[in-house]
Amino acid sequence: AGRIVICYFSAGSHEDWRPDSVDFPAAVLGEPLDDWPGERWLDIAQLARLQPIMQARLELAVAKGCDGVEPDNVDGYTQASGFRITYADQLAYNRWLAAAAHELGLSIGLKNDLAQIPDLMEDFDWALNDQCFQYEECELLLPFVAAGKAVFGVEYAEEGLDPAEYCPAALAYGFSW
Repeated sequence: AGRIVICYFSAGSHEDWRPDSVDFPAAVLGEPLDDWPGERWLDIAQLARLQPIMQARLELAVAKGCDGVEPDNVDGYTQASGFRITYADQLAYNRWLAAAAHELGLSIGLKNDLAQIPDLMEDFDWALNDQCFQYEECELLLPFVAAGKAVFGVEYAEEGLDPAEYCPAALAYGFSW
């Protein structure tokens, strides 16, 4: 029908309800994510241990007919993950994800890792952001627009923002909100 299908998966956390949850070695499981029962941060610095699991997830996306992927939680270096994940560790992990997705013919979006946008612009095809208006950080996404790449996002009504205020601003920025 001419639609593009983007598939979600968490690349930076372990979710105990996923079918592949038993594939994660205990050594890569970190602190729980706040407000997300059953979800724990991953030690993405242990890339060799995570690559087979994430590769399988990307291959599953292809098998399901996805055109692209939205890997979530790719900013563990900014979180209380229980590990000493560096900016460089996160950059290497995110670049590997992008290369692996592209190798399979998938587009890939950078989700919420705003601080690494300057370093990851060439690796990612588009961006997806949660609540940049609420957190007053939308300007950080403008390099994607300047490069002719889409920026998608959401604001949550229950957080109290008025769509009449942020929707015109999103359009002015060139975002698809």
